[in-house]
Amino acid sequence: MSARLLKKVLKEQEQLEQEEKRRQEEEQLDDDESDSFDSGGRSSKNPFDLLNDDDDDDDPEPNQVVVLVINAFANWKQYEHQKYVHSSSYSRAQRAFQAAQAIHDLNGVASVLLYNPYHLDSLITMADYFRFAGEHQMSADAIAKCLYALECAWHPMFTPFLGNCQLKFHHETNKPLFTTLFSHMKNMDRRGCHRSALEVCKLLLSLDVDDSMGALFCIDYFALRAGEYTWLERFSEEYKNDNSLWLFPNFSYSLAVCRFYLEQEQSSQDSDMDATKATSADLMKQALMLHPSVLKKLVAKVPLKDQAWTKILKHSFFHLDQTRIPSLDHLINIYVERSYMIWRLPDLQKLLKNSAQLAIEMLDLDGSDAKNWACVRKEAFPSEKNEYPHLMVQDFSDSMPTLPPDNLQNFIADMRMREGAQNGDQIVNPVDRGHPPPPHDIANRNPLAVLFESILPWVNYSDGRDGAGIDEDDPLHRHGGGNEDH
Repeated sequence: MSARLLKKVLKEQEQLEQEEKRRQEEEQLDDDESDSFDSGGRSSKNPFDLLNDDDDDDDPEPNQVVVLVINAFANWKQYEHQKYVHSSSYSRAQRAFQAAQAIHDLNGVASVLLYNPYHLDSLITMADYFRFAGEHQMSADAIAKCLYALECAWHPMFTPFLGNCQLKFHHETNKPLFTTLFSHMKNMDRRGCHRSALEVCKLLLSLDVDDSMGALFCIDYFALRAGEYTWLERFSEEYKNDNSLWLFPNFSYSLAVCRFYLEQEQSSQDSDMDATKATSADLMKQALMLHPSVLKKLVAKVPLKDQAWTKILKHSFFHLDQTRIPSLDHLINIYVERSYMIWRLPDLQKLLKNSAQLAIEMLDLDGSDAKNWACVRKEAFPSEKNEYPHLMVQDFSDSMPTLPPDNLQNFIADMRMREGAQNGDQIVNPVDRGHPPPPHDIANRNPLAVLFESILPWVNYSDGRDGAGIDEDDPLHRHGGGNEDH
């Protein structure tokens, strides 16, 4: 962006802020404290008020908050494409972070946070470090601060929940939002908040239709875990209006599972079955014919130990676990890693086994079906190269990788080190208003992790007294927020 255009954008932003302030003054609110929060405990003030010098004492100081603005720069079809723009002070912090990253200096990254507590890349780096050190709550806290800073920077006209705004992932300044939302989504899933994880996944997908984070390859899993069966069927039919999602391995199998549970619901309610819909058995058989290599991977991953599976896998149609189509093999690995837990349910195992046996019987009668489905696979995934190398299988895993202490000494996060944040409890805003974070205990913890943790400005340690170590001047302790609903 040229300096002239940036100056114009900032000037327009200043005018918007002045108009918003003028409107608020004209309303003459009787009770500023009660009116500044909606029923959900979320601040309803213009997020840019957090950056002004005349803010209330409860808000962080301007130099302690990451200063970003959303800039509307283009219209495309019905969407308004926007991007984050760094202020000069944030750019200085970014350069300091990049200098520390270039020499793999984690202490330098922590120093950036000491003076810029809401610097996004530094928070993400420390989140990765704490995750690999096994300090998952500290990792979650860093991600929570990222989400708060990113949301505070939203333009008043930026309304992503209405589905009319997008941010393209290829803009460097937008990437922290996608990375942080993806981590938050997985954290919600680990907490058992599957519906919340589904909603975050929907947001990720709506922000960029190119889906650079691979939300499309886990949204079916979250929908099944949340019990949103009707929504998942409708989504698969209406997404991009081409009804082709069933060709992906995750949707091919998940739609069969979805139909299975809908059939159970209809049966329990004594309602008539929809004659226009294929049965779960037919959909499962179709999934097995289209993606037979999934079966062998599932049997090994779940694992399925019934003797019947040994016989099924001996059949020539199911004995391979590779398709020799790089893109498809990669997506199958992602699906199995993400969704194998679903197949531990006995009812679904029975559906899968019966459908596999029916497919074998059909193939024994007419072997040409195997060739026909092979043609469908080749037509659906024609590329001879992996079209999804940016999606790491580990990013869709429930495992929580750690590094030995010796390796942590040289740790500095980059895009290849981030193999999937698997954090614990997490909230969007750092702490509840009026309730500072509890002091941290250092007993039985990684000494190196505690060392770097002690550098962070929002951390305090217990000295055996209630409330000890809490700094009332810390901006984190003076800022409110709300917990994520289950």
